[in-house]
Amino acid sequence: SGNYYNQGEIRKKELEQSCCVLGIPASDVTVIDHRDLPDDPAVEWDTQLLATLILKHIEAKNINLVVTFDAGGVSGHANHISLHAAVRYSVCTLLWVPPWGCRVLVLESVNLFRKYISFLDVLISCLLPRDALFILTEQETEQAKRAMRCHRSQLLWFRQLYLLFSRYLVVNSLRLL
Repeated sequence: SGNYYNQGEIRKKELEQSCCVLGIPASDVTVIDHRDLPDDPAVEWDTQLLATLILKHIEAKNINLVVTFDAGGVSGHANHISLHAAVRYSVCTLLWVPPWGCRVLVLESVNLFRKYISFLDVLISCLLPRDALFILTEQETEQAKRAMRCHRSQLLWFRQLYLLFSRYLVVNSLRLL
């Protein structure tokens, strides 16, 4: 629930506002508030527990595409890395082959230089191998920035720089898991 600084309820509301900006109705937003999955950048979550929760959600919502972090978690955040590990465990270890054809894409982590060169990374990303490449229009980038600004409790100085320079608000390269 994003409760690392005891702001779980605030962050839930911010998430709903952000999703609304992106055209995602609140009824399609699920926040997992589990005592064994604390919001903490230093805590690795239990892979099996998280995999079970993810699979239940996929089945309940008939989801056919999952987009998650890669093994680097984009920012190195332990919770992000745990999400990747749980999805990978679901797909690889459990030999998860859902009948509805759910596919998994992982968002590529890039080095610090590429992470903060904004639209200039489009050229690099086009030249490198990937399974999917999403290049946002100017309007989509502005919409993504508006959505990010809804997370007021998390907009520390370095995230303000992220809004200005991050390639992830312009280009995202993904690989199939």
